[in-house]
Amino acid sequence: MNAEIITIGDEILIGQVVDTNSAFLATELNKLGISVVQITSVPDTREGIIGALEAAKNRAGLILLTGGLGPTSDDITKPALTEYFKTRLQENPAVIEKIRSILTLRGIKMNERNRKMAELPVDCEILHNSAGSAQGMWFVKDDRQFISLPGVPFEMKAIYHEEIEHRLKERFQLPHIHHITVLTHGLPESVMANLIQEWEESLPPGIRLAYLPSPGILRLRITGKSTGPMEELIMQMETEKGKLEDIIRKHIFGYGGDTLEQVVGKALREKGATLAVAESCTGGTLSSMITSVAGSSTYYKGGIISYANEIKTSELNVSPYTLMINGAVSQAVVEQMAEGVRIRYKTDFAVATSGIAGPDGGSAEKPVGTTWIAVASKNRIVSTLHNFGDDRGRNIQKAAITALFMLWNEVKDCL
Repeated sequence: MNAEIITIGDEILIGQVVDTNSAFLATELNKLGISVVQITSVPDTREGIIGALEAAKNRAGLILLTGGLGPTSDDITKPALTEYFKTRLQENPAVIEKIRSILTLRGIKMNERNRKMAELPVDCEILHNSAGSAQGMWFVKDDRQFISLPGVPFEMKAIYHEEIEHRLKERFQLPHIHHITVLTHGLPESVMANLIQEWEESLPPGIRLAYLPSPGILRLRITGKSTGPMEELIMQMETEKGKLEDIIRKHIFGYGGDTLEQVVGKALREKGATLAVAESCTGGTLSSMITSVAGSSTYYKGGIISYANEIKTSELNVSPYTLMINGAVSQAVVEQMAEGVRIRYKTDFAVATSGIAGPDGGSAEKPVGTTWIAVASKNRIVSTLHNFGDDRGRNIQKAAITALFMLWNEVKDCL
């Protein structure tokens, strides 16, 4: 079964509100084996809503709408639906009592706007809203399923989980769908695609690959869809994942919902190791990522943001002579930063960053994006040179992610 999601509201189209409802619904429908073929946003107008419904029924068997079910004048979804499905509104006594009880608990007296919330199309299946007063509605027309939901996210989610999910499972024979997401670092999308091209082209029918790039991280999502036993699909996909791992193992740091900072934290805990950080160009981003992980206090001792050269010398014991000869963005300086903070905080590992984030400060020899990263342990210091580009925000993010990946490799290998 294919589905389309329609979000209704001028606030979405002018960018005042971010549409999180579509992301939620697409994720949940995908779990059931329902493919979302389109997401559409329309204004609070009769023409926009009816036009979207008519177009959607030519693309999908399941159409879900969110928004426009409130008590104010700009909420016109119910009248538009009434017109489209050639029905009429009728006050529902059970819904009236529910609304009355909600308002009583809040100390609010019912008015005509509240009563209108209980006016529902007579030809729809009412979907109970346990989290609010705007009821969901399920219509059937031309063998298509239409579901209208409130736009308030927590109300929409409540109706979906309590009223819709089980109905979809009971009423339709849905295929199994399974995802495996492989998290990688170190290869851009084009290079990765060339490297795994032969593997990708040999994937069995029903299994496909998607590339999901973000600054510093490339996610490879393997998706399988089958009407056969779920166990067979999972086994087949695990086999394909194993083949992929054999090709790109050194670039893989996690799976599914893992984050690099979580993976690093797990490795440090398993080794019983401690960590300190010296940051220049990343300005605290690296420390923030590390401490975002619950329990990071067991391995993270602290850090120094040595933005100015005098902090590098006074706090990290970087040689003034080395700074003068090599400059702050150099292998010698970043290695001294890493070793300096490791010794100062008496940790097993330390990581340091020094670069030109931009947009200013670059030169022909060291253009914007030039970044040195070093990881120090009791056994050795490793450092690498990178050029992340000319965007300041992405440079900082890529530097922090690359530093974590280098640290992870050292933690795995050194202790």
